[in-house]
Amino acid sequence: MRSTGVHNFPAIDRVIYGKAASEAISEEAERLDAKRVFLIVSRTLNTKTDEIEKIRRRLGDKHAATFDGIAQHTTRKQAAEVARQADDAGADLVVAVGGGSAIDLAKIVIMAMEHDIRDEAGFDPFPMGPGVTVSPFRSPQIRQIAVPSTLNGGEYNAAALVTDERQKLKQIFFHPKMMPVAIILDPALTLHTPSKLWMGSGTRSMDHGIEALCSPAGTPLADEVVLAGIRTLREGMLRTLQQPDDLEARRLSQYGAWLAAFGLQARVPMGASHGIGHVLGGTFGVPHYYCTPVIMPSLLRYNKPFTEDAQQRLASALGEPGMEAAAAFAEFTNRLGLPGRLADVGIGEDKFDQISKIAINHRFVQANPRPFKSEADIVDLLRMAA
Repeated sequence: MRSTGVHNFPAIDRVIYGKAASEAISEEAERLDAKRVFLIVSRTLNTKTDEIEKIRRRLGDKHAATFDGIAQHTTRKQAAEVARQADDAGADLVVAVGGGSAIDLAKIVIMAMEHDIRDEAGFDPFPMGPGVTVSPFRSPQIRQIAVPSTLNGGEYNAAALVTDERQKLKQIFFHPKMMPVAIILDPALTLHTPSKLWMGSGTRSMDHGIEALCSPAGTPLADEVVLAGIRTLREGMLRTLQQPDDLEARRLSQYGAWLAAFGLQARVPMGASHGIGHVLGGTFGVPHYYCTPVIMPSLLRYNKPFTEDAQQRLASALGEPGMEAAAAFAEFTNRLGLPGRLADVGIGEDKFDQISKIAINHRFVQANPRPFKSEADIVDLLRMAA
């Protein structure tokens, strides 16, 4: 049981569920007195479905412009370019519809608009490093709404991951009001999400819950909520695997992602799965939604001497009481058909030294419940996951 700590509550107005995205976005635009709504959306949703057109029709004259060329890993260069487009359109509200990249892009775009950032170098004063708790941004005058089409859960977080392509380095930017002012959950929108992305992003959302549960800085409230989220996610994802068009299974999955992200909302520090995952994605191009299944089982084994009680509760939430948590998680991701080793995502031992050199300075790696004393410890972990 936690004996001391602080629980933080995020700068978010509401989570809306049970309504079509087009209806909920229109109502939120009215509530926020927005006149010019700029949409950042998935290209697939925009060109292969009528979901975005429904939103545009419902917004009517309030629709300012739509951007749909989102990079898989949000970049500084694209953030500056899209901010210019939003400025040119006179945007007073940004709405992201899509996966984690769309939502991260919206978070950093409103900050680029606030600071009139025009190029990659304009972001140089703002990344968070070790020991820094907030990026020195001004509070944005323009806010954003998130409508997720995956289960990643990053919409419940006020931080954005943005890649500096000059260094091939993924960095964290954080300000409390980078949190979406509202989140809209519409399971029908997710019917178009590819299965591997849906399942992989669900494991990333579980990652939020697992790292909060294992963190020394966790809270009693976060522990109970994220455990409920992991249980709910597991059920929803397995049901969706069996019946992809089951809207109730998708709704359940979305609720699970919401709950599993509760520690993230409360700013409980994430651990080495997130930190190393940022290096795998930002520097080596591994899809974000494959990072958790290839790293988490080995990290759970590494952390076990420091997190044994938490891991027992995790195994139960994964439906395997009495089993080692690492094995229970690996078995679950295997059932989902996801990669389970670094080799499966193109990461061989020749890259381990470079990964360890970058990861050792990552704020989440440094917050891991079992400390890494040197780069060699990280290389040992990577060999376990090879």
